[in-house]
Amino acid sequence: MAETEFSGGFAAGTFLRRLQAPVRDKLLDLGVTVRFRAGHTLIRQGDDDRSVFLLLRSVTKVTARAENGVETLLAVRVSGDIVGEMAPLGETERLANVITCGESTVNVIKGPVFLDFLGRHAGAAVALAQLIGDRLRWADQRRLEFAGYSAVICLARLLLTLARHHGVRTREGLDVGVALTQAELGGLIGAKEATVQKAMRGLRNDGLVRSFQQRIVITDVKALARFAELDPD
Repeated sequence: MAETEFSGGFAAGTFLRRLQAPVRDKLLDLGVTVRFRAGHTLIRQGDDDRSVFLLLRSVTKVTARAENGVETLLAVRVSGDIVGEMAPLGETERLANVITCGESTVNVIKGPVFLDFLGRHAGAAVALAQLIGDRLRWADQRRLEFAGYSAVICLARLLLTLARHHGVRTREGLDVGVALTQAELGGLIGAKEATVQKAMRGLRNDGLVRSFQQRIVITDVKALARFAELDPD
């Protein structure tokens, strides 16, 4: 039987959260549950492996290296998310790396098995299509923000987005829940590391955030939302 301890608690919007419990359990039954250490590469850019990875307890970074050698952080994926789904769908080589940020529990399913499951369960296929659509909209929104807002506002909006999906309440405030370097933050908002450093310094000076190495805590969520020109509620 599937790993029932993972049957709930996934973040809203993730693939496993979108599935009805019986369908989710059938899907997990098809894979092998594996535990990985922090820093393990689940998917390597350029490989031709077709496996699909369901994140049961995990935070991962999705990165890609451009032709000039620069590596950029494209996205963050968390428990309940699926990664690697595009390879079996399009039979292409891996377009990005997926690396665990901490100890992770992952369900690994062979690509052909996953495709067969989608063919037999229309609800799962629809859930995957909706997820891909949401990811495309997220990417489009980032591009619009790059063009329409300053780097510091883009950074504020990104921190609020991360906190909404992954945030953890602490005594200091709302921890965004994902440890990211300033270079990685720059990759997500299309800015250079020096620009992110300046923007982060401004947010700290205004009392909106605190940072501890790679941890970022939002000290006043509503004030940061107003700064980012978003509805504070």
